[in-house]
Amino acid sequence: MNINEGLSTLWHSTGIANFVLPPDANMTGFEQVLHMYGSPIMIVICLFLLWLGIKKQYEPLLLIPIAFGGLLSNIPVCDIAGENGFLGIIYEAGIHKGLFPLIIFMGVGAMTDFGPLIANPKTALLGGAAQFGIFGALLMALCLFGFSLPQAAAIGIIGGADGPTSIFVTSKLAPELLGAIAVAAYSYMALVPVIQPPIMKALTTKEERKIQMTQLREVSKREKIVFPLMVLLLCVIFLPDACPLLGALTFGNLCKECGVVDRLSDTMQNALINIVTIFLGLSVGSKLSASQFLTVQTLFILILGIIAFSLATAGGVLMAKIMNFFSKEKVNPLIGAAGVSAVPMAARVANKVGMEENPQNFLLMHAMGPNVAGVIGSAVAAGVLLALCH
Repeated sequence: MNINEGLSTLWHSTGIANFVLPPDANMTGFEQVLHMYGSPIMIVICLFLLWLGIKKQYEPLLLIPIAFGGLLSNIPVCDIAGENGFLGIIYEAGIHKGLFPLIIFMGVGAMTDFGPLIANPKTALLGGAAQFGIFGALLMALCLFGFSLPQAAAIGIIGGADGPTSIFVTSKLAPELLGAIAVAAYSYMALVPVIQPPIMKALTTKEERKIQMTQLREVSKREKIVFPLMVLLLCVIFLPDACPLLGALTFGNLCKECGVVDRLSDTMQNALINIVTIFLGLSVGSKLSASQFLTVQTLFILILGIIAFSLATAGGVLMAKIMNFFSKEKVNPLIGAAGVSAVPMAARVANKVGMEENPQNFLLMHAMGPNVAGVIGSAVAAGVLLALCH
């Protein structure tokens, strides 16, 4: 090899020489631009996601690892996200096999207090009604946008506003859509304070938003221990496909409530969930390569995701209004919006909107009932979709 050939080889191994791909004769117009400049475009998008996580603090614990994983996956020449690459190995072990979302659910269970739901069981209806967004978006994806049933199911689960559940279902049913669905799910979760209030106010009157609810009864330790076991037993009987998610959730919660394994509970709430969150975010980000993300499908997924989330919010609010027709003890419809399982952000938003109308109206604990019911509801919906598509 002479010096010119050596210099040419060295040049073609650099990132600068490979950022822009050569044109493809089979592509025209916009497709050609995305093909040639895909990596630089995705790097800009990932830097924007980093800005949202750092500057705006939109779900930074996951948005920052996802965005950084996206940066790494768009580095030319170096195949970090490939089968034998660093991110590829993590993805195969944790996402493709479905391990990371389950560990996240364990941590969520260990951090969640089911007391408000146990004290006011009827709020479970609000969490159930919020799952309407999942099935509404599924039908739209199937009938209007031409997605297959497994793909439509994976897109619909965005309406549950539960990132780990979205990742778990998508990795099983439509792994090719994982990057777009994960980014949509976590982006909309982060935008709960922006998306939900206009919908809540449009569907309620001032008088309804001012409704004050009675203080919740105190829940005994025995009830808190029995509840996760009862939820798991019902899942085993009626919907075994939801057992991985609900089993992880209820195990984490049982460890929290039983009071005899504080070390395990503390590990799940802190060290374990933090470690897995890092790997989960990076491996999801590995699917943000230009070839997988910059497609018309991605745009459709983002549109359907916001529709699913909006329908879920509206479903919870409207169910609360319906319940008030049949109940002497009125429910503030705002807590219905917390039926999406963005814990505890959706409950905080319901409380904030309520206090805007009446500064003495503290809805946080009441909203936690439908909020944790939404976590269970999204896991149940995931089980239904897995059973339906397998």
